[in-house]
Amino acid sequence: MTIETTDWAMISDRTPERAFRVDGAGAAVWRLSWLPEHRLTRAQALAGMELDELLSDPTAVHDETAHQRVAQCAAALGVRYEEAVILLSRRMITRMRRHSGGRSPRESEPVLSGPTFRYHPADLAEDRPRLCG
Repeated sequence: MTIETTDWAMISDRTPERAFRVDGAGAAVWRLSWLPEHRLTRAQALAGMELDELLSDPTAVHDETAHQRVAQCAAALGVRYEEAVILLSRRMITRMRRHSGGRSPRESEPVLSGPTFRYHPADLAEDRPRLCG
């Protein structure tokens, strides 16, 4: 795991995500490619890059120390680690689709079926309200 840093950018040898510096109101402001709406300090940007690398490491799945570090990095960014996982996963899926030129089965399914809405099985999770039966 290596994060290369300069005064203006941070890149990883493990993931395609990056951090970059922009000038904002006379101060150095950092942005993460996967969290662009957040204005970050250099330390926060580095934490975001580390978080991405940790979540990209399949050997860390059962590593409690890595899980703790993920939580620390997420807290430094002011996001929940679950949110970070979702954002990074969505970006990965988008890249994979763009590379393959394909669509997911869900994207090709009709949204409406007959007189009622048709739900995808993923939408029927217990924590989601059901509008029609």
